[in-house]
Amino acid sequence: MSTPPAPEPDTKDWTWVLDRPCPDCGFVASDVDRDGVGGAVRANAAAFALALRAPGATARPLPGVWSVTEYACHVRDVHRVFEGRVRSMCEEDEPVFPNWDQDETALAERYDEQDPSTVGSELVAAAEQVATTYDAVPDDAWERRGLRSNGSAFTVDTLARYHLHDVVHHLWDVRGAVTVGAYDAAAAAYRDATQDMPDSGRRVVRAFADSLGAGARVLEIGSGGGRDALALEGVGLSVRRTDVTPAFVSLLRDSGVEADVLDPLTDDLDDPLRPGRPYDGVWAGASLLHVARPDLPVVLTRLAAATRPGGALRMSVKEGDGEGWSTHGVVEAPRMFVHWREHALRSVLDAAGWLVEEVHPAVSVTGEDWLGVTARRR
Repeated sequence: MSTPPAPEPDTKDWTWVLDRPCPDCGFVASDVDRDGVGGAVRANAAAFALALRAPGATARPLPGVWSVTEYACHVRDVHRVFEGRVRSMCEEDEPVFPNWDQDETALAERYDEQDPSTVGSELVAAAEQVATTYDAVPDDAWERRGLRSNGSAFTVDTLARYHLHDVVHHLWDVRGAVTVGAYDAAAAAYRDATQDMPDSGRRVVRAFADSLGAGARVLEIGSGGGRDALALEGVGLSVRRTDVTPAFVSLLRDSGVEADVLDPLTDDLDDPLRPGRPYDGVWAGASLLHVARPDLPVVLTRLAAATRPGGALRMSVKEGDGEGWSTHGVVEAPRMFVHWREHALRSVLDAAGWLVEEVHPAVSVTGEDWLGVTARRR
């Protein structure tokens, strides 16, 4: 097997994250409770293990960007390296850390050929070992020093914060896969908890169906436990069920309906029942809110290209700014949510080929702000 192109070597000095927030992953070093570092490392490893369950864990999103498995290999090895550094700082006076070239290690160890399941187990084990080491640091040892070969110094305290940012940042790098893995692990519980559709939801379904007409073919993005598709079929629509989470698709198939694993960002959207024919509409209830902000314009453009002129789109996202992890509801593992404001969302939809008819603000039973969008394909 040929060696894939190496990512651009990371030559940046990341020690600045000890002094100011990371603008990408949001990590704030000063917020870290050093007594909780071990627990944070363990939680991070558990989330990485979930990411490795997602489809395509060994596939690179771009030739020069690591796959989920390659990122996990790196995080595993970071844990191993930092465990040795922390231990040496507690046992020796100002040890000098051996040089570690992460890019050379990735090539030498062929991260691109490693098995996701094996890597997941190794990562969790390495995280447990270094977390145990952090847990055992005596109160009077957190200020003990260690030196890089260039003479820059860390204390155990600053090294722990630096280490934690590294793995938190890489979890953010694979946040889409983490979200898929979280749903995959809790698919049955999520299905069981989301079977009842409120009257407001049924009114939206009826209005969507009336805008298309009986028998219209609809592509559903993010079918989840299957509630919305049943409601759509109940008012006379034909639904192609899809989800990026394999466990949801398995549950749907086990219930006796057709369903496909599909990522709207990368996969072929052509309808297998009607090859070459566009859909009459797209239904994306509470699914596109997990799509990374730079990727949503691409997804919406692809969905428009797969829909006939005049076809309908119904989607819903959470209203707000930025993005963040959430562990609410029956899905206990972290999921990444991207929040949108109406003006920005309208701009993205318009540029993607959709004519926005309505953006309806709503508040959920849990008090969260949502935006429901109705649009037409130009």
